[in-house]
Parts: sequence; C-alpha cells; structure tokens
Amino acid sequence: MPSLLGAAAGNHSVDLEVRLRSVIPGRQRWDVKPVLGRPRAAEVLAAALRRIPGITQAQASPVTGGVLVRHDARVSAADVDRIVRRAVALVVEGAARVTRPAPARSAAEPAPRADRGLVVRPVLAVGGGVAAGIALIRGSALSRQLVALGGVVAATGAVLRKAWRRSADATDGLPGTAAERHPLLEIVGPHRRRLYRASALSVACQIAEMALGTFLGWTALVLIKGEAAPLIRFGLTTASAQLWGLAGLVTVACAAVAGLSYSSNLQWRQLGQDIEHDWRGRTYEHVQHLELRHLEGERTTRIAGVLTDDVRQLGTFFATSANDVLQLGASLAILVPLFLLLAPQIAWIAFLPIPLIAWLSLRYQDKVTADYAVSGERRARLHSQLVNTLEAGATVKSFCTEDYEAERIDRLSAQAQESNEQTDRSTIRHAETVRVCTTSSMAGTLLIGGRSVLNGSLPFEVFSPLIGLPQMVLLRMNRLGGIVDQYQRTLSAYDRVHHLRALPVETEGTDGPLDPAKVRGEIVLDDVTFAYPGRPPVLEDVSLTIPAGRVTALVGATGSGKTTVAKLLMRFQDAESGRVLLDGRDVRDLPRRDLRHAIGFVAQDPFLFDGSIADNIRYGSFGAPDAAVVDAAMTAEAHSFIASLPDGYDTVIGERGTALSGGQRQRIALARAILKDAPVVILDEATSAVDNETEAAIQRTLRRFAADRTMVVIAHRLSTVRHADRIFVMDKGGVVAEQGTHDELLARHGLYASLWQLQAGDLAA
Repeated sequence: MPSLLGAAAGNHSVDLEVRLRSVIPGRQRWDVKPVLGRPRAAEVLAAALRRIPGITQAQASPVTGGVLVRHDARVSAADVDRIVRRAVALVVEGAARVTRPAPARSAAEPAPRADRGLVVRPVLAVGGGVAAGIALIRGSALSRQLVALGGVVAATGAVLRKAWRRSADATDGLPGTAAERHPLLEIVGPHRRRLYRASALSVACQIAEMALGTFLGWTALVLIKGEAAPLIRFGLTTASAQLWGLAGLVTVACAAVAGLSYSSNLQWRQLGQDIEHDWRGRTYEHVQHLELRHLEGERTTRIAGVLTDDVRQLGTFFATSANDVLQLGASLAILVPLFLLLAPQIAWIAFLPIPLIAWLSLRYQDKVTADYAVSGERRARLHSQLVNTLEAGATVKSFCTEDYEAERIDRLSAQAQESNEQTDRSTIRHAETVRVCTTSSMAGTLLIGGRSVLNGSLPFEVFSPLIGLPQMVLLRMNRLGGIVDQYQRTLSAYDRVHHLRALPVETEGTDGPLDPAKVRGEIVLDDVTFAYPGRPPVLEDVSLTIPAGRVTALVGATGSGKTTVAKLLMRFQDAESGRVLLDGRDVRDLPRRDLRHAIGFVAQDPFLFDGSIADNIRYGSFGAPDAAVVDAAMTAEAHSFIASLPDGYDTVIGERGTALSGGQRQRIALARAILKDAPVVILDEATSAVDNETEAAIQRTLRRFAADRTMVVIAHRLSTVRHADRIFVMDKGGVVAEQGTHDELLARHGLYASLWQLQAGDLAA
C-alpha cells in the first residue's frame, strides 16, 4: 500500500478539522480547514496526494478549503480516507514544527549548534539594533545612510528566508519531498553545460551593458562640465579627445552588448528547445510503455496536452524567464557593490523597492497557485470537449445537436475565460504595483542624489555615470510579475508531466526469451478470473484449451468475456488469479515484446494511421517488400478495391482511415496481420463490417492462411465460424456453456443452436 497509508497505521489520533463532503465511485470531496487561506499548504497537500499510487488526481483550494480526490478502483474509500487524513496531519505538523518546543535534555548533554544559534542570533540582533540606534542618533549622515541600506538588505533577507522556511516546513515529512531536487533542476536535467554557457554569456552581457551606461554617463559629464576626470588618467585631457575616446568606447560596448546578447539569447533558446525535445521524447516513450489500463484511464486529449503544451512550457521558461532572472541577479550583483564603493549615501534609496517587490512577488506566487490549477483544469476540459465534438461530427449532425454542442463549448470556454481573467487581473495588478515602486525609487534617487551633489557630499563626476544604472535594473524588475507568472505556469506544467511519468509501465516477464519461430501455439486458460476496475468479474474460474495449429472460435453474448480472453493472451491485461499459458509457459513470465511478436491481432475497430495504404499494411513489418504487401492484401480480399483507387497502394487515407469504409479498414487491418505472419493469430470480429460475399471470400483465403498456425476467431456472426475446428460458446461470467464443432453443437439443440436459428431466421427475413 502507499507510504502514506502505511504511515497512517501508526499515527496517533489527531483532532483535525477534516470532513468528508461527498463520495461517489472513484471520487471524493473533502472540506479541509487547515488549507483554508494557506495556498502553499494546499499546493503541498495536492502534490503529496498525487504521488500516491492509485490516486489519479488531487486538487486543493485555499479559497474554499475544498479538496477533490480521484482514485481508481484498487483504492477503497476507507483507504482514501486514511490517506487524506494522514497527508493533512503531515502538512499541519510541518507548519507547526517551527514553534514546537525542543525535547528536554540532561545537564551533561551539550547543546546542539541549533540551540546555541537560538542564543547567538538574539544577542547579535540586540547588539546590531543598539549599534544601529547609536549610528542613527549620534552618527554622521553617511552612517545613517549605511544603516538604512543595511535595513533594506535585512528586510530583503527576511522576506526571502521566511518564504524559504515556509516552503521547507510545509513540505517536510511528506513522501518524496526530502530527497527530490527542485523542479527546475529536474527540468534542466542533463543540459547543465548549456545552462552554464548561457548564464556566463548573460553575465558578460550585463557587464557590457553596465559599461555602456557608464560611458554614456561620462559623455554627458563631458558635455556639461567640459571634461570627465576619470579619462584624464588615460591621457585624454581635452574635451574633444575625451568625446572621441568615448565614442570609440561606446562603439565597442555597443558591439559587445549586441554580440553577447545575441549569443546568450541563442543559447537560452537552444536550451529551451533541448529541454522541450528531451522531455517530450522521454515522456512519450514512457507513455508508450504504460500499462493499457492506465493509458485507457487517462483522456487522450489530456495526455496530448501534457506532451505538447505542458512540455513546451518547460522549455519556454528557460528560453525566456530564466534568462530574465539571471540578468536581474547579475545586474544587482554588479550594481550593489558599485554603489557601496562609489555612492553609499544614495544606495539605500536606489535599492529600497527590492524587499517590497520581493514580498509582493512571493505573496503573488502563493495567491495564484490554486488559480493556475483551476485554470489549467478548465482549459484541459475545453480542449477535450473540442476534440471529441469534432471527431463525433457524424453523430452530432445525425442527432441535430449542433446548437447544443455549440452552447456546451461556449459554456466551457466561458469558464476557462473566467479563470484566465482571474489570473490575468492578479498578474497585471502585481506588475503595475512593481512599476509604481520602481518609479518612486528612481524619483527618490534623483532627488536625494541631487541634494548630495549640491551640498558637496557626492561628486557630480561620480553621480552622473551612476544615475542611469539603477534605472536599468529597476526597469528590469518590472518583469518580475511576468517571471513569477511563468514560474507558476512551469511548476503547474511540471506537476502534470510528473504525474504522467509516475504512472507505472508494463512489467517484463522474468522468464527466458520466446522465439516466435518455435511457437506451436497451444493456449490454455487455467482457472482464470478477471474483472475490470469497479465491475463484477468478466471471467470467473474459466478453464479452456485452444489446441495448436487449429482454428478455434469464441462466440457468445456481449459481455461474456470473449475479447477479454484475447487481451489476457496479449497481456493488455493480467489475470487476477489463474494462469494463461502459451505452449505451457505462463504469459506473465514471458517478455512482452517476444509474446506480442508471436501473436497477430486484428481488433473489432482497427486503427489506421494517417498515411498511405501500403504504409498501413506494412506497419510493424517495415522491411517487407512491395510484393509481400500485395500478397497480404490479396489474402485479405483488399487488393481489388485498392487497385481501383487512383493512387493504388500510395493512396493517403487520412486520420483513422476516414477516407475508407468500415469494411475496407477491416480488410487493410487484416492484411497487416497476415503480413506479420505470426504463429498465433487473433481475429476479434475482423469481418463484421464486410458483406456476406466478401466474408465468404475472406474465409476461403483464411483457411489457407491458417494452415500450421493457431487462429482464434472471436465473432458474433456465427456464419463466420461455422468451419472452425472447435467452437467455445461463452455465457455470462465467462462460463464455457458448450464446445464442439458446428455440426456437433447444432445437434445438441442448446445455446449455440438457438443462436444459429435466431441469426438464420434474421437472415432469412
């Protein structure tokens, strides 16, 4: 059982304000007051629940305190109850750990470093406060300004430290959070070298920009005062010489900025492309190896959205926002020491907005976490409904529900629009607040710096080059809103990608390899029981033997388990109890690829890819020559209609083969299985969409194809299987009601005879 569930067994009783609101199969809704008004706790709780095997979806709203949990049938309602309560307990314990008193220690036991820190930090704080008070009361103007700058730095550090500790305490104790790296480090993965190159180029670009701003400030100084003192040291004593020298420096700096900016942006964009390509490739490969029950349990459109939009978001963040973060950090790392060295008296006002902007950005990040989760879910629903409605065009038109579908899409679109407007309002409000802070700082820098120049405490030669540099940094801080916005989108996208990659893949058998050329094809079901999640058993203690090298038919009513037998043999599903044997070997012990290479399978609703007819027949047998493709099409009675098409075997048939009829699609799928030439062939209603004449022709060719191979034919139409060597008649629950040849079963006047008479009567009518 999941780790949370295991931990719950030893968890003492805790009186938590957690109430179950509603329960339906596969879904529960909870009221969880500990996450009310705590966005970070809600985010951590939802992320922790999504990591539990069997939990397919989890959402927590800090606005309403509601928690939605979706789970598969393997996890009972009681299990989910314990999982949710334990997860909430861990979140609450993590949040309270900061204020929890330390356990008592003996007098002889030395105090740990953390305890000594509890004493040292207050002493330092008090001492620092006293020193700051003395400096403010009795110190010079410069000392007061330095104290103000120290206050700005301390406030910024306090904001960042509080946010970090809140995040760490909220996630401490939850499964997987202690050992995992930050999501951004996980996203970068093996592309760190390109990240380092891009970072180095960005830092160099910021240095060049600072140099360019300094040169422009010196140019203004020459125009105002007739000279720039720093340039006299280099032998440029006249205004004309200084202007020519500065023109050369500006030209070089402009070229350096352009070149470095081009190179760094190119590296960041290539990094984004590498990340997107890498994550899409690895995630899609993982999806291809998922267990079929998980693949069928997820919406196809949702998986497609993860592989396209969400993976693209991972790369986009590093292609754009990560570069902005590094540029801002590099600018501050250069500018702060520069101001402290040259103009400490105006440093505090230049950097005063930083703690406020940091606090606003982190507060905004916490606030919109739930909004982004809701917005992403509503966009996924809209996309899913759009795709489903377009694919069901014929059904929509036949029931005259065009207006109904248009209204439904309009309603879903309005919900998505409402969510997007909410996040947009928060984003714009944050960006404009940052703009006000930076503008106020610029005005304050000009005012206080100008007064310092007038009273002689700050040389104009120093103030003039520096005056434009804070503006470059503070204007860049306007991007913080967009950066945090993209950061939230990236974390949300990473969470969905991580959820998809956490689904279990198919397990490989532990037995030795299976050589298809040596497969005889005897199939045995030995007391097999199987049930789909949340449903009664389809097969219950079923036993039957399909002899090798013969044609065996499975017939019976809908829901009697005929197709399930094929899925168990192909290992699309695994039996809950009993064994499925191929030549005496349990299929669960065989390598899946070897097993499936040995079996040709034609489904009732075959899938054709967007491409040519020849490519679809050759699918899986990619090296087959054209002559073999034509022979397979002839065996499947498909050659005649293919030859009549304008482009013959090169005809492109569109998505899912929509350019062909149902019978034509079935014959192409049958030709694909024939070309595979597997020793075992399963036909699941493979001729249900063809006319009687074509079916008779296919039956004749299949009898020749079936020689020396095992063929399992699943059919509702009994005329399809009348020539089978053995027929199993299956009833509800997978019970084998009768077995024998066609003539033997008719002579018994049982279930098969009744079905035959019914179908014969229908045909006669």
